[in-house]
Amino acid sequence: MTNILITGGAGQLGSSLAAKLSLRNDVTVVVIDNLSTGKRSKVLQNDNIKFIRADVNDYNDIISIFATYKFEYVFHYAAVVGVERTLKKPINVLNDIDGIKNILSLSKNSGVKRVFYSSSSEVYGEPFEIPQNEKTTPLNSRLPYAIVKNVGEAFFKAYKKEYDLDYTIFRFFNTYGPMQSNDFVIPRFVRLALNNQPIPIYGDGSQTRSFCYIDDNVDTCINALYNDAYVNDVLNVGNEKEISVLELAQKVIKITNSSSEIIFLPALKEGDMNRRCPDISKMKKLLGRDLISLDEGIEKLKYFYNTYTIEKA
Repeated sequence: MTNILITGGAGQLGSSLAAKLSLRNDVTVVVIDNLSTGKRSKVLQNDNIKFIRADVNDYNDIISIFATYKFEYVFHYAAVVGVERTLKKPINVLNDIDGIKNILSLSKNSGVKRVFYSSSSEVYGEPFEIPQNEKTTPLNSRLPYAIVKNVGEAFFKAYKKEYDLDYTIFRFFNTYGPMQSNDFVIPRFVRLALNNQPIPIYGDGSQTRSFCYIDDNVDTCINALYNDAYVNDVLNVGNEKEISVLELAQKVIKITNSSSEIIFLPALKEGDMNRRCPDISKMKKLLGRDLISLDEGIEKLKYFYNTYTIEKA
């Protein structure tokens, strides 16, 4: 039996990864989360998924978990996320450095074979080239979230050099799906549109993003595990199709057949990068299939939200 740990496993990415990993009968998935932003309800109820409420930033909270389960692989996804949340609570973001150090130390001391780290497109800061590939990292962002992700990457590389602990760094670009909270743009836009409520956009909406559907993200990460791919390497995980935020709002309104109007708010003072678009050549090779289109992904959210109760966004 292979024991796999997912930290931050009650969030969108972690819970979706746990559900997919648990499809194998020879795997036990242990999910830990402090539920500061994650929700227990997102974690699939399954015999080979174990949920433990714990805080990775507290060493004493997790040391016994490592001793009990003897993990072979660790996915370190626990982090404070969301632009507004990370700007309002910068100390909470910086505290995540403790969690990174705890996970690496315990993994090194307990025989973990490889640790997978959820870094972010934010490490690229304002891009000086598009698409952004893994070898061009300007590190020009002053945001606490981006700084912590950069520090985290440095820790993983240092642990490989000092202790020979293997890693894979995932640089996640915007990923959306049914389990994502309304802090993020696509679920917020879709829920507002389904309720025929106004859709707010910061600035003129010309800032661009690329959006990856959750299935593409999870399948890529699992393929990296089971194919022994990109060991001690960095991998962009996202979608290369770029779209402006204004075009996104218009697309959501069209697909949902909504009467929502688009309203424009003052631009954010910081944290709203002008462009985001990854080079996903490595990801596409690893995934081995076509990515889910934005239109198809929005349709999936529309179906999901129409099937379940729609709350006010």
